[in-house]
Parts: sequence; structure tokens; C-alpha cells
Amino acid sequence: MDTKLKALRDRLLSAQRELINAAAESGALPSDNMLRKIADIEVAIGAVETIIEDQKKS
Repeated sequence: MDTKLKALRDRLLSAQRELINAAAESGALPSDNMLRKIADIEVAIGAVETIIEDQKKS
């Protein structure tokens, strides 16, 4: 399961980077929707990392 969780974290990080890069390339302030997506992905990354850490302790 640890491998699958790390793969999920990597996919989330990649998606977040793509959104941030797109926002940077646009040269304008990101839309509220894009900012919300970036923030939502950050929360999901944190949740996955917490589960990974919890599994290491078990």
C-alpha cells in the first residue's frame, strides 16, 4: 500500500505543479477556481503524507 500511496502523492504533486506553472505562464493573477484547485490538491497531498507516516509507525 505504501507504494500506491507514494504514487498517488507523486501524481498529486505533478498535477499541482502543472497548475502552478500554468498560472505563472499566464502572467495574470490566477482565477479563484485555479487557486482553489491548487489548495485542494495541497490538502490532499497532506492527507496522503499523513497516512504514509502513520503506516510507517505501525
